[in-house]
Amino acid sequence: MRRSGFLTLFLASAIAIPSLACAADSVSGELKGTDGASHGIVTVTDAPKGVLLRLQVQGLTPGWHGIHFHEKGNCAAPKFTSAGAHVHATTPVVHGLLKADANDAGDLPNLYVAPDGTATVELYSTLVSLKGGKALPALMDADGASVVVHAKPDDYQTQPIGGSGDRVACAVLH
Repeated sequence: MRRSGFLTLFLASAIAIPSLACAADSVSGELKGTDGASHGIVTVTDAPKGVLLRLQVQGLTPGWHGIHFHEKGNCAAPKFTSAGAHVHATTPVVHGLLKADANDAGDLPNLYVAPDGTATVELYSTLVSLKGGKALPALMDADGASVVVHAKPDDYQTQPIGGSGDRVACAVLH
């Protein structure tokens, strides 16, 4: 009887393994400010026609902030310029969700931070993929990717970053 119980436990464990494999379809990172303080968590989940981005933030300046996928998985403070430019597949890069000729795959809608400095949002992007294979630029390529939050809102038109200003927080995706 004990062997049977062990076998049942073993089989139940074996059945649970495939559900762990689904976790590999997501990447996440800690959102850090220019001072190195933690400002939340960013999670990106693979979807059939793009990715789902979830942000849970705290301690940011209230109001609208531009956010973008950046081409490198590097967030060296204090200015996060090590994150590189926005993710893109072609050049020259034309920024702006409101521009007809836009091709900037890192573009995302603005993030609204409440008066208490917090925000929780899920955004869907059809402009990138998590690991490639969908005719979209892959976030998780050889040098990784990051999510950058900017000081001001993105106007979705101005080149090269929509007038969104300084980089105030950054999360390396892994």
